[in-house]
Amino acid sequence: MDTTLRLGNWAELEAGASAVRYDVFVQEQNVPLALEMDELDADCLHAVIYNTAGEAVATGRLLPSAHIGRMAVKANCRGQGLGAEVLLALREAAKARGDSTVFLSAQLHAVPFYSKYGFEAYGDVYEDAGITHRMMRCVVSS
Repeated sequence: MDTTLRLGNWAELEAGASAVRYDVFVQEQNVPLALEMDELDADCLHAVIYNTAGEAVATGRLLPSAHIGRMAVKANCRGQGLGAEVLLALREAAKARGDSTVFLSAQLHAVPFYSKYGFEAYGDVYEDAGITHRMMRCVVSS
């Protein structure tokens, strides 16, 4: 799939990021809209991947606290490396701004995916929005 990744702020990427998140989290995973869209978006660096038709197909965000979150790929685009592309772009952005370690809250089924990219699970399994998660971290600079 021919795609373009864009990094930017919420004002620039809100339409694409929110569309993917709505499809994946609200529609597919039944996360309440009030929990999915939050006030933190305005302070984050966002990544959105667009297909050749200009449709947003994957997204994620990097918080000022070095936490990567809201990673989502539309169902019909999974398995094509788009999640990895978003993850690596955000991890590199964190490193470039001086973060030494990045963190994320992985849905339990996605722990093996993040592990492939250097993230290590720690702490107990917990529930967030009715979905089991585990914290993960990755050192990005020494």
